[in-house]
Amino acid sequence: MVLNMLTGSQAVAWAARLARVDYIPAYPITPQTEIIEILSEWVRKGEMDAMFVQMESEHSLLTAAGTAAATGARVFTATSSQGLLYGFEMLYNIAGWRAPLVLVNVARALAAPITLEPDHNDVLAARDSGFLQFHTENVQEALDLVLLAYRVAEDHRVLLPAIVNIDGFHLSYTRERVDLPEQSAVDEFLPEYKPVNPIRASAPVAKGTPVLIPPLYSFFKYQMHMASRNALNVFRDAAKEFERIFSRTYAPVEEYMLDDVDTVIVMSNSFTSIGKQAVNAMRGEGYKVGLLKIRLFRPFPTDDIIKSLRGKRCVVVIDQNISVGKGGIICPEIAETLYHLEDRPKVILPVIAGLGGKSISLEEIKHAVKVADRLASLRAGPDGPLLLFREDEAMLVESLLKLASGG
Repeated sequence: MVLNMLTGSQAVAWAARLARVDYIPAYPITPQTEIIEILSEWVRKGEMDAMFVQMESEHSLLTAAGTAAATGARVFTATSSQGLLYGFEMLYNIAGWRAPLVLVNVARALAAPITLEPDHNDVLAARDSGFLQFHTENVQEALDLVLLAYRVAEDHRVLLPAIVNIDGFHLSYTRERVDLPEQSAVDEFLPEYKPVNPIRASAPVAKGTPVLIPPLYSFFKYQMHMASRNALNVFRDAAKEFERIFSRTYAPVEEYMLDDVDTVIVMSNSFTSIGKQAVNAMRGEGYKVGLLKIRLFRPFPTDDIIKSLRGKRCVVVIDQNISVGKGGIICPEIAETLYHLEDRPKVILPVIAGLGGKSISLEEIKHAVKVADRLASLRAGPDGPLLLFREDEAMLVESLLKLASGG
């Protein structure tokens, strides 16, 4: 075991290097750029045996990534925010080609207005594309989940591309202590990729051809769905092997102090660390509260979520995203998962927080828990999502609006 202080971007670059990727199509965008800068320098110095190509856009980047993966190459690429949207058309094509690769999305809130700070509207916009989705809380997870994503995506029961999400700035430029594994250990966990029906000049195959017979189109799409569902058990098996080799444990969801709780906070990505601090503080005040972290978002870990949340009094789902006109994106999926249970929670409270990287305080999380508890006592449902917004932030916004208007 070698411990290093690495940023999230450095950890992701090391994961690609340790995975022995063959091809890296790249295009810079903040806050993703450090990843490809590191990889390009390693390739230039001969420290990494891969082909690095700077493309002219994210659409070209994803096209090149998907077609290279279809030939059987192990492909790595990365983007953020508007870049992901620019190449969005190709996400559906790559998944439909059943071309496994790993795309790291360094989360950044979408324009307009323009910002550089993270929320999850970019990565969650891709939830229906067919890409697997792994969401990370810390720098160690960023490294480890890239390796796990390759193992799962390339499994012949899956053969789908994967997105690994890390939060811009909060993880990408934050240094944490990381266990950097030995190359021999990674080689044991992630052997050379053995593609199924790759494109070869000597034996041509067609991928993504027109299908004008609706039942046949339905067949292909549902085949992708079943492959994605297969990824749950493939991930569990891979995680057992990962634990054996690296002594770190991963599951589709992570429970934090759920044994004796009435209320569960559901979160994902880097702000989960703040949620855990809030749980510690509230438990010290006598609150029976715990936290459930969503690590694998696609495929959706339905059984794991049911196991963790059934029988609880309240569930508080904190979405760091917003579906304009509806609310959070993850909360409805949690509610749908629990709806049919006789022992479903009395209240599932939708909460919007952290948009554009806005900080979330312990007091705000405590307030959300109190709101859920009050609704459960009243046997009432929430009236739309609860937006976490502090008084000092409201005063700041008011002053800036006055300044902008000349008032």
